[in-house]
Amino acid sequence: MRSSWADSVANAEESAPATGAAPAPVANHQNSRPTRSSYVPPHLRGGGRSPENQVPAAAPTPAGAYPSGAVQPSGGYAAAVGGTRWAAPPGAGSAGVGVVRQGGGGRGAVGGAGGGWNSRPGGWGDRRDREPNPFGDSEPAAVDVDFESQQNTGINFDAYEDIPVETSGHDVPPAVNTFAEIDLGDALNENIRRCKYVRPTPVQRHAIPIVIGGRDLMACAQTGSGKTAAFCFPIISGILKSRPPQRPRARTAFPLALILSPTRELSVQIHEEAKKFAYQTGVKACVAYGGAPIHQQLRELERGVDILVATPGRLMDLLERARVSLQMVNYLALDEADRMLDMGFEPQIRKIVEQMDMPPRGVRQTMLFSATFPKEIQRLASDFLADYIFLAVGRVGSSTDLIAQRVEFVLEADKRSYLMDLIHAQKANDVPGKNSLTLVFVETKRGADALENWLYTNGFPATSIHGDRTQQEREYALRSFKSGATPILVATDVAARGLDIPDVAHVINFDLPNDIDDYVHRIGRTGRAGKSGLATAFFNEGAGTVVVEVMVEVRLARGTDGLVMLRIEMKPMDGWYSIDLAENRYWGL
Repeated sequence: MRSSWADSVANAEESAPATGAAPAPVANHQNSRPTRSSYVPPHLRGGGRSPENQVPAAAPTPAGAYPSGAVQPSGGYAAAVGGTRWAAPPGAGSAGVGVVRQGGGGRGAVGGAGGGWNSRPGGWGDRRDREPNPFGDSEPAAVDVDFESQQNTGINFDAYEDIPVETSGHDVPPAVNTFAEIDLGDALNENIRRCKYVRPTPVQRHAIPIVIGGRDLMACAQTGSGKTAAFCFPIISGILKSRPPQRPRARTAFPLALILSPTRELSVQIHEEAKKFAYQTGVKACVAYGGAPIHQQLRELERGVDILVATPGRLMDLLERARVSLQMVNYLALDEADRMLDMGFEPQIRKIVEQMDMPPRGVRQTMLFSATFPKEIQRLASDFLADYIFLAVGRVGSSTDLIAQRVEFVLEADKRSYLMDLIHAQKANDVPGKNSLTLVFVETKRGADALENWLYTNGFPATSIHGDRTQQEREYALRSFKSGATPILVATDVAARGLDIPDVAHVINFDLPNDIDDYVHRIGRTGRAGKSGLATAFFNEGAGTVVVEVMVEVRLARGTDGLVMLRIEMKPMDGWYSIDLAENRYWGL
């Protein structure tokens, strides 16, 4: 028997959320620097280790993630950070495939989402688990905190007031200034308070009323603008308020909402946020992506799902196996649509939306989110959306004004030395007791491994992610980076789009990307949620024409006032370009 939220509504008082476990103690560090012989890069590490051979850490270290006998970094920067280079945050669980398991506290009848969900067939029956608490509170149901006095610490909401917003289409619903103005339901509003969301961002102020009003939406917004909540809030609210569907008793899953994203990391991130927003509402969220065992994902789907977050490739696999049906989808959201097209997913997306059993446009409600609006996205919007409203927040396809951008000419042989100087400067400017995060982008997987190894052996706690990492290694590295255990992340473009990593203070383009769009999305990892950020790019004689595009981007983002202009002359040489420098060393703030 499977169900997603009928049984939880019927047994709302049956059980309470599980209390969070106390974090494991942090291990003491050795008083010596790691030697090269004791370090094994992740791509060369062996198989699983026994528990007794693993390095103590703030959280259990995954098998093979740290070699036995390795000495942890200490002294200087590393000692200030603490933990091993792969240390996960205390109490952190896996960010892999998951599903909100409904037990007690279901709220199907609150906030206008009244009853009827008991009639939904195909359920768990009496097999109910306690729903994991995604907030980490020991008493989440008894939260009574003055969030007005804690409103999104560190977020500069005043900076949002100057961001231009444009809408087009007929009968555009008015924007809202507070979440209280929107009828989202009591249960969802409670979770919004738990997330400490007090004031909606510009994209949320405009997008949520549009979707709540039943309109299709094409939204272009800068990175870090709060797009995930902008489509998750109205989806969850709409599911709660809708009439419970009659789902067939079968092994096939029938989601009510589908969220497509380009990468597994972004899918996991959206799923984690959706679990927080849907906590104790009875709405179940599930995630499916490639690079992970499909059988585990199938088991989760068989337990029932209301919101399915998926990558196009894995979803096509599930559809071809007849393990997922889209015939009951009422809400379709495409996040980072331009990135999906860049990655070659357009044929799969069109097949999913137009050739499978999904309800046609005009019957389902569709939301398309993109950072840019090229002709390919315009065609996609025309084909997928019906009578839609266009929403543009900020300058479409640009970086945010909150990012101070700096471009430096650095010889290839001097890059690592300059990088070390920047990291030392960042540490000197850190608030005591808090380590800001630094994200370093390189072009190749081999370059990521080499730079991570070099940073680590020089006493800087660093980790890396790229396409050759296993899913477990990538998720573990991201958790370690977000927690501050390893405050330096070396990455290829696998992490450049969509990921919401709070507190990234500095993005360094160690290697320039090949086009300006990739540059914009790379630096968009900082300056998020109204916070200021810094972006530094290295270039030299072999950088090519993208340098000029970067210069234009910096000028458009900040204007010409206060800029130190670097005079460069591009000269064609055998189909390539070289750069002649004037007297100035860099161009930036």
